[in-house]
Amino acid sequence: MDKIKTVKSMSVWIFIIPFFAINACLVLVTQFHSLFPNQVDIIHNTIPYIDGKTSISRTARVFPTYLIFKPAMLLTSFLLVKYWLANKKIITFVNNQDHKYSKYIIFFGVSSAIFLAIHSIFLGIKFDYAIYKLFRRVVLLCFIIFELIAQTYLVIIFYSFKEKLLNYINPIFLKCKLILVSLLIITALISIPVISMPGNTFLKHALEWDYFVAIISFYLLTYFMWKNPHTHTG
Repeated sequence: MDKIKTVKSMSVWIFIIPFFAINACLVLVTQFHSLFPNQVDIIHNTIPYIDGKTSISRTARVFPTYLIFKPAMLLTSFLLVKYWLANKKIITFVNNQDHKYSKYIIFFGVSSAIFLAIHSIFLGIKFDYAIYKLFRRVVLLCFIIFELIAQTYLVIIFYSFKEKLLNYINPIFLKCKLILVSLLIITALISIPVISMPGNTFLKHALEWDYFVAIISFYLLTYFMWKNPHTHTG
């Protein structure tokens, strides 16, 4: 089925593009200081996944790193929209009918992509207004929440007719996706007090890096979950 091949191809790029973008920005801002006209933008000696000394936005919102980050995230947003729409068609094809939760993966999945695009567009634009700073935080939070909800619904849908999927997927990776989504939900619930309280900056930053990579790892698992077209049976 062409849509399965399309989703398999898109999913690996949805992982690679943002993963490369955030880490390329990190390497540039910490190792290639001569590229930055404003020296206050450079960062020294950090592995933010562990020490949380900087945030993703801090590394990506300055010149020249935003030249990598913004196009990468806009492209990822476009691929996400196509990904969720293609999944709805796969669900209808394999299940021989639409699923009652299909509308939710479209709403939350496409909305998360839109929030990611909005966040990317406004990142680095400086307005010294509290409402603007709140707007950026809300948009980023909405991306994470909507993305997680869409992923959860998709896993629930696939499990609801897992027997019909066995000719098309490796069930081990579907189980991995269930575990990943469950861990993301648990981590989010545990982290609410940490995020909502002032302070804990280093912990918040480390959580941001690790959580973002975990979110996009869902798509890497998608790539491995779907079998290659020539291996489909039945």
